Amino acid sequence: MNHLSVKFSNETNSEFFQTLRARVNTYFETRGIKKQATGGMMFKTVFMIALYFIPYLLMMTGVVESAWLIMTMFILMSFGMAGIGMGVMHDANHGSYSRYHWLNTILGNMLSLLGGSTLTWKIQHNMLHHSYTNIDGLDDDIDIGGMIRCSPGQKRRWFHRLQFGYAWFLYMFVTLNWFFWKDYPQLLKYREMGLVKNKEQGVFQLFGKLIISKVIYAVLFLILPIAVLPVSWWVTLIFFLVMHFIAGFILGSIFQAAHVVPESEFGNPDGNGRVEDSWAVHQLKNTSNFATGNPVVTWLIGGLNFQTEHHLFPNICHVHYKNLSVIVKQTTREFGIPYHTEPSFFRAMWKHGVMLYLLGKKDALTA
Repeated sequence: MNHLSVKFSNETNSEFFQTLRARVNTYFETRGIKKQATGGMMFKTVFMIALYFIPYLLMMTGVVESAWLIMTMFILMSFGMAGIGMGVMHDANHGSYSRYHWLNTILGNMLSLLGGSTLTWKIQHNMLHHSYTNIDGLDDDIDIGGMIRCSPGQKRRWFHRLQFGYAWFLYMFVTLNWFFWKDYPQLLKYREMGLVKNKEQGVFQLFGKLIISKVIYAVLFLILPIAVLPVSWWVTLIFFLVMHFIAGFILGSIFQAAHVVPESEFGNPDGNGRVEDSWAVHQLKNTSNFATGNPVVTWLIGGLNFQTEHHLFPNICHVHYKNLSVIVKQTTREFGIPYHTEPSFFRAMWKHGVMLYLLGKKDALTA
């Protein structure tokens, strides 16, 4: 499916987003606050970066030497990795962290120090996932190579009946997939789709930059630890993999639980590429919040439990989403538009598991 051929309705609920956007702008204007990061957000940034790099430095400088403490350092790094991904890099790559482009660029490019690629991530996430949420063939977040069926429009295979169990295991490989495989075919695919801005750069230049970033990551976080740490190489490798397994599981579970749930309507285009809803309403019908009353969850996962507010206003830093959710809920009630939310983190994970079960059991889902 060509992304240029998909059109959202300009007639259905056309006044909803205009009204909502005006109210959100009024919220910031009347309070005299900016839409970017606050002091609390900056503290979180320092905390998450420290959680990732301080354990690394403790190991590499010989302060930590026992195998058990080294393993603990890698586990702490896994939470730092997930924290940077959800609470720092994510906002920066949306341009919502700071009004200064250079700062967004620096923090956004931290993804390279997690094993990923900022270029392909921004295309997959910002351009495709946010524009065409839950639309088969365009939203790569629900395209997991056929191993997991994330949409009723995807082909159901015999092994999908077990995906409600094994999907959680596959989520552990999210960040390893970034590092070892996914970015390469994606870069080629997105260039062919015309989504890579640096069109003047040839394939070899683009791949050269990507490979260099991967090599730097491998040297810093795998090869040097193997050479320096006072444990066997295979032990260091296991610890490295455990770090990625934990971070991958956190990231995969949280992102999928916000969209692949029974409440999602998917709303794929008709034969002419038309989606019956407006873009904003499509987002609301295919996104679910969770644990919005839990400040600890909100802080740890970078406000991604307010996925609805994030999808409607990705250019606003996540620290504002809780207050904006009051405005969004009120406006959706007035216009009779659904607003999905689950009371807890574990309830959201359960609902995602239910959806995986349903998608694995039935070809088509009916209300």
